[in-house]
Amino acid sequence: MKKIMIMSRNQDSKGKGKTSGRGNANSKTKSFARGNAPFKKKSRPQKPSNPDEIRLNKYVANSGMCSRREADENIAIGLVSVNGKVVTEMGYKVNRTDEVRFDGQRITPEAKAYVLLNKPKGFATTTAEGKGRTVMDLVANATNANIKPIGRLGRNSLGLLLFTNDDVIVQKFTNSKNGVARLFQVELDKNLKFEDLKKIQEGFKVEGKLIAVEEVSYIQGESKNKIGIKIKNTGNTILRTIFDHFNYDIVKIDCVAIGHLTKKDIPRGHWKHLTEQEVNTLKML
Repeated sequence: MKKIMIMSRNQDSKGKGKTSGRGNANSKTKSFARGNAPFKKKSRPQKPSNPDEIRLNKYVANSGMCSRREADENIAIGLVSVNGKVVTEMGYKVNRTDEVRFDGQRITPEAKAYVLLNKPKGFATTTAEGKGRTVMDLVANATNANIKPIGRLGRNSLGLLLFTNDDVIVQKFTNSKNGVARLFQVELDKNLKFEDLKKIQEGFKVEGKLIAVEEVSYIQGESKNKIGIKIKNTGNTILRTIFDHFNYDIVKIDCVAIGHLTKKDIPRGHWKHLTEQEVNTLKML
């Protein structure tokens, strides 16, 4: 009986089969049969970054306390707190509005700025809105840092006002015992009696509270209603308390010096940045 050869559709006339690509280890051609197609990963939507958030180590480094590497070390040992809680987590993010403290001292992620304004009349010393013209309008273009005035001058008072975001300097002014002295020229509605000047110099009590000044004197070459008075208090309300006690009305208040800082080369309504030497001297006061 003759054998009948049946040729497969996958064989050629020489009896060699076509490579299917399936199960053939020597095949260089990739098979895309069902089940073997490459898996395409779905891209996860990325969480949008919050422009108000910043890594804690960068926040600390930007404050000028230390380098970023040192900030990591200080965070790890528990020297940094956020909103009252110690944070030791690496990569932790904070908002710029959070209260961050380094070894107990509050810090900000900004370069320190120091702006000295020669305030004119008609501007309120406040950072609040809806108060009409304020001193913040006058220093709006001075810096991008979040500076605030130290102390205050009344709307119709004149003279020097210091702005900064440096809490160390702010604390210097608000410490009434070791604060920074400010010199005012005060014009009264009448001549100041010599005996009243002596009582102001010696100190006196108002409602049981001692009122003390650094210095007080007549201004040389001026009438007796123009007085120079140096105080460490941050506001000028104390001046009205002093002269009200002795039945004098204040006509004009002008802050002419803050520590070693004067109005030299600062026209009324203008400001200047403190030099590095002026800042260092202020810190040593």
